[in-house]
Amino acid sequence: MTGPDGRAAPPVRGLTDEYGAGFVDPMHAHDWIQVLYACSGVMSVETPSTSFVVPPQRALWLPAGQRHQVSCRGPVSLRTLYVDPALYPDPPPCRVIEVSDFLKALILKVVSFGADYGADGHAGRIVAVLLDEIAAMPLAPYGAVMPADARLLRVCRAILAQPADDRDVDDWARVAGMGRRTFTRAFKRETGMGLAVWRQQVRLMEALSLMAAGRSVTTIAFDVGYDSPSAFTAMFRRAYGVPPSLYALP
Repeated sequence: MTGPDGRAAPPVRGLTDEYGAGFVDPMHAHDWIQVLYACSGVMSVETPSTSFVVPPQRALWLPAGQRHQVSCRGPVSLRTLYVDPALYPDPPPCRVIEVSDFLKALILKVVSFGADYGADGHAGRIVAVLLDEIAAMPLAPYGAVMPADARLLRVCRAILAQPADDRDVDDWARVAGMGRRTFTRAFKRETGMGLAVWRQQVRLMEALSLMAAGRSVTTIAFDVGYDSPSAFTAMFRRAYGVPPSLYALP
């Protein structure tokens, strides 16, 4: 691909945005791959099949054409990379990745290039390193499968909005307008897990997000619906293999 001046067109373009608390970008898609990275603030990103929480020092990879909605819980300082899909004949699916200090520096550098940098020179070599680093980053556990059934989706969105909500299966079945047995079977069929396990996953996602914002383990435990910090710590250790006090956050 070449630009109007005959030079190779940049394979990655960067954009800076500042969003206020409560901002929502409704469901949409882009022709290029997107990498969403927040220098500060926490985003929620929902696709038709998965809901993601993206705290600082994490980034979300979105394939070209992937429909998604972005919501900002508080102010968000966003850096977006648009990547030429021609670079990825078989692109990976949506995923949250860790962002190392080195990758953060590369993202900020590439965003500073603007839209017309030369892809064959010094800037192009930095972009190549950036793409290598993105590919090398480990995945982060910030996604929850979303059901297609509108009744189940209503339940899941309510839990995502308030993970500490402790209503039981019967209560949520009534919210969905379904019998208990029909609800539990449908929920497992569409998400691959029971409601209790799904809600636990959402609570742990929320906890990781709050940790990234600097909240204490004790406060987080109650905020996400656990009866005590020790109960939260035990669940966290079972899920991630380490206690929350030792969880590696950049």
